[in-house]
Amino acid sequence: MANVSPQFGSIKPSAKQQVLSTNYLQFTDSAGADFADFAQQYLPEIYEQEVERYGNRTLSGFLRMVGAEMPMTSDQVIWSEQNRLHVAYNDVSKAANNTDLTFTLNSTLGPNYVDNTISVNDTIVVMQPSTGLEVKALVTGSAGSNSAGSATATITVATYTGANLSTTFGSAGNVLAGLKIFVYGSEYRKGTGDADIKSITPILTQFSNSPIIIKDRYEINGSDMAQIGWIEVATEDGTSGYLWYLKAESETRLRFEDYLEMAMVEGEKAAAGSGVAGLADKINGTEGLFAAVESRGNVLNNFSAAAGLGEFDSILKNLDTQGAIEENMLFLNRGTSLDIDDMLASISTGMQGGTAFGLFENSEEMALNLGFTGFRRGSYDFYKTDWKYLNDASTRGAVAVSGIDGVLIPAGTSTVYDQILGSNIRRPFLHVRYRASQTEDRRMKSWITGSAGGAFTTDVDSMVVHFLSERCLCVQGANNFVLFTSS
Repeated sequence: MANVSPQFGSIKPSAKQQVLSTNYLQFTDSAGADFADFAQQYLPEIYEQEVERYGNRTLSGFLRMVGAEMPMTSDQVIWSEQNRLHVAYNDVSKAANNTDLTFTLNSTLGPNYVDNTISVNDTIVVMQPSTGLEVKALVTGSAGSNSAGSATATITVATYTGANLSTTFGSAGNVLAGLKIFVYGSEYRKGTGDADIKSITPILTQFSNSPIIIKDRYEINGSDMAQIGWIEVATEDGTSGYLWYLKAESETRLRFEDYLEMAMVEGEKAAAGSGVAGLADKINGTEGLFAAVESRGNVLNNFSAAAGLGEFDSILKNLDTQGAIEENMLFLNRGTSLDIDDMLASISTGMQGGTAFGLFENSEEMALNLGFTGFRRGSYDFYKTDWKYLNDASTRGAVAVSGIDGVLIPAGTSTVYDQILGSNIRRPFLHVRYRASQTEDRRMKSWITGSAGGAFTTDVDSMVVHFLSERCLCVQGANNFVLFTSS
């Protein structure tokens, strides 16, 4: 009779009671099957919900607080900003001759081009900025056209005081340079006409920016779309479930929305001769917030409010020389924000002149809900908040020197001349322009291709989510902005 061996082996009891690996089901095998490490010997305790170890990770929202978004239909947006109202010249010079009362005006419209708008009989103040000394004088001669401009322009004056100019400024026999002249009025004899008065035409300075195309995508195959995970995932926009691709698709969308804002902040135009400008493909870049303020605004390096009010007051004095916009917003990194807190704590009640929340309809609750704290200094109201973009470790945070410590942005609107509309319009100092027409809106495009997830556009077994935007930033009146830097 044949001897039959059991298919699954013989039972071999142990000599004593003990736990052996052979006493339990084994989920791994020596052959390295596909189910290796699929499960543990003992039932694990699994938290079904993920942990967002970095909290809300999105960085967008800055531009929504301070600006607006408006459509455009061109590859370029052009606007014109009014220059100053009054006539003034810097870097004026005078020959060493003590009796010579002729001043040479500096170039105001470019190299070797001077637009002389000072008329005979204008009354002027001649100042020496380095010493504060000054002389008032009457213009007796003015050479150089105020229409076509000339290589040189000069004015001759007669002083209202007895001392000559060189003696007054303490530089007898030496060339006077770096002077400032501004017109404060005029004086004429009785019975004279005004035919010699130069008519002044306002000069507008034109600025422009061009939109850039920003893209991103997320792709997943059809099989993984039908696979259920063990962990419930949640997104920043409130979506939750056990389909992992929902998390990944949502994060791609959120990351793209951050890119839309980050590109407007960090954007740089391709300079002539740069690597980007030399590419075969036409990529020109765009002027972002930081670049615009560095080029046309005010840059304050190594600001330290903790040192006291003096350094902060220097900002106010500079704002006085610009548009003197009364309401301003401060978006700061943590260090600079704490410095200002220390500054405010060093004075009575933490604030000079009380607290103001005019920008938020005088509602302190509204301001606090948006993360702002308000204070007043001089005739200016400031609304301060931490800017997450400058604190996040994945961007400019968590480095010894980030280069950018914060930015001061005027609140409200400015009046500019729109080249396209041909009229004066009011626009927020900071706003986004995006490409759009009646048939195509490129503010924030999103579409799906493939053969999964409800799309039936190709024979590829996948779903591809596409994102696209075409936009640029307009920084108007950049002379009213302040960039806080540490480099």
